[in-house]
This record gives sequence, C-alpha cells and structure tokens, in this order.
Amino acid sequence: MKTLSKLFLLVTLVSFTASYGNYFPNYSEKEAIATDHHPENQYIKVALLLDTSNSMDGLIDQAKAQLWEIVNELSYARCKGKRPDLKIALYEYGNDGLEASDGYIRQVIDFSEDLDDISKALFSLTTNGGSEFCGHVIQSSLNQLKWGSNPDDLKLIFIAGNEPFTQGRVNYRDAAVNAKEKEVTINTIYCGDYNQGIGSYWKDGADLTGGDYMAINHNKATVHIASPFDDAILKLNIKLNKTYISYGSLGSQKQALQNEQDLNAGNYSRGNAVSRTVSKSSHLYKNSSWDLVDAVEEKIVDIEELEERALPKELQGKSSGEIKAFVEARKNERLAIQNEIQELNKKRRAFIARQQEESGNGLESAMVKAIKTQAREKNYEW
Repeated sequence: MKTLSKLFLLVTLVSFTASYGNYFPNYSEKEAIATDHHPENQYIKVALLLDTSNSMDGLIDQAKAQLWEIVNELSYARCKGKRPDLKIALYEYGNDGLEASDGYIRQVIDFSEDLDDISKALFSLTTNGGSEFCGHVIQSSLNQLKWGSNPDDLKLIFIAGNEPFTQGRVNYRDAAVNAKEKEVTINTIYCGDYNQGIGSYWKDGADLTGGDYMAINHNKATVHIASPFDDAILKLNIKLNKTYISYGSLGSQKQALQNEQDLNAGNYSRGNAVSRTVSKSSHLYKNSSWDLVDAVEEKIVDIEELEERALPKELQGKSSGEIKAFVEARKNERLAIQNEIQELNKKRRAFIARQQEESGNGLESAMVKAIKTQAREKNYEW
C-alpha cells in the first residue's frame, strides 16, 4: 500500500486540547479533517453554559444524566427533508477554582460533534466556590465559538445558574446585542423559584434575543423509566461496540474512551445506559477520526493510501481488497444492529410516553421544549 506522507502532522486541531493537555496527540491530517469535514452541512449548534459553584451539584448531575435523552430528541429533527448534524460546546462558570482574570470561566470543550468527548467533558466537571458572571460567560461563548453564517443553522445558548444575572463587569444586555448580530438565541434556566428568577433578571436575559426563560428544581433526581425493551437494547450495545475498527494514532485511546463513557452512563442508571445506546445508533454518533468504518464511509480515509502501521493488528499484512471486504462486512453488521436498536427504541418511547409524568426531567425537559419551539421558526420538524 502507498505511504500516507502526512499521517502524523497537524497539531492545531480542536481548541479544547488546551483543557485536556495531551489527550489528542499525533493527529494525522486526515484525522484532523474528520472533525469538521462537512462545513456546508446544516447544524443545530448548542452552547451549554453551566454554573459550577458549590450550590450546583444537582445541576451538573442532571446534565450528566440527561445528555443522551437530549441528543436522542435532537436526532429526530428534520429540516427541508434533511437531518441536521449536531455540535455542542460546554462552558463552566462561577467556579472559584478557575482563573479570576478570566472571570471564573472555562471553555471545557469547543463545538464538537464527538459525543464521547462531550460526555467526557461533562463528567470532568466539579463544583467549587462561586462568583457567577452571566454576561461574561455569554460574551465569551459568542467570541470564542465559530457560530457560522448558515441561515438554516439553529444557534442556541443555554445558560443555567441561580445568582443574579447582573453580576460581573460584562453587561448581559451588551452580550445580548452581540448574540442577535450573530443570530444566536439565548435561553436562560434559573435553578430555583420561577418568580425569583424573574426578579434576578434571568427572564430579561432570555427576552432580549427572543429566547425562553425557564426555572427548574436542579436538585430533583433524574427519573429514568424502565421499559421491557431495555435489556435487549443493552445487549445490542455490546454487539455494536464490536463493529468498530480502530485506526491511526487515536484509535486505541478513543475506543477506550467509548467504553469509559458507556460505564459512566451505566453508573447513573440502566436507563441512562439505554439512552446512550440509542444515541450510538443515530446519525449523530460520529467516529470517523478513529473508526475505519466511519472514516471510509465518509471518505476521510482511502484504504489504498493508509500506512500499514495505522491499521489494527488484525488487518496488518492484509491486501487492500481484503481490508475493504472486512470494513464492508463490519459496516453492514453495524447498520443491522443500529436498525434493530432504533426499532426497539420506537417501542420503548411509546411505552415511556404512556407512563411519563407531566413534569418530566428538569434540564432535559426545559432544553428540549425550548429547542423545539425555536426550531419550528426555521421549519424544523420532529
């Protein structure tokens, strides 16, 4: 096979490398392109700004526990007959362990389509202290993230916390003006009494860009309703993981990360593990930076040009034809498993809908409701 001359170049990728140190060493050029190789695609872009001060342990727990159900709801979206892709960015603010000069704000992860990385970022959050500057963190996310100019993109900020919206040197009204210029909608989630949030200017922070103001009980435990289909879905997750073929410098690390996030989901509850499995069966679960099946499908990698050392041991020494046949077989196997999971999930959703309480889960219900309402204005459908 021909030599891929630039296999281990390009170290300036994903901006959250700064947060994770050497978590992503030795990207190849094609692995780099895999993180943002369809700039023309339509996206739902969500920046999640979470207060990580001492009083927000419940909020962080809700975010960890409800990530996958939020992703699943977004996977059902359609716009003009197409399924939009998803990018999520995560910021924490109000944590005294962060730099005061930065406004006690940290970009945990830049806009990313990698759901395992997003899960890892959420599980890295801890709470400490508290100086919560809402205007500052909103402005930081507007300045640092690439929101783009596609008029069909749905661009949303969700900020959650419980201190007055007016704190800090950056006026939230000025940040809202900047958001409107970028066609970004700010949604505010007050963790506490609804009227108290209004008095603390959280509703005004949303109203300025036509966003939604919501109040939740952030200390309420997430409710996962068990269904008769859960066991079958979890068994299919084991089969699904076996269809991945790691390649390149990221392969083994990212496959280990996949397993780690399976465990993180399962440690919350079986229901959370089921929700993650459903997410993994959707078009939003992308792994072309390390999985050969996805990389070939998305034309990120040409097997004819891939160096032998970039292949897993089971494929080293094989001809290009043999490798292509192996990848194709795994692709077909994965598609069959994903379709089976999706069919079981339809039955699971119907079962849960019959038993779901009206109140639902706090953060998840608030975000999904706001997203669907604002998406309809851009002709999104579910």
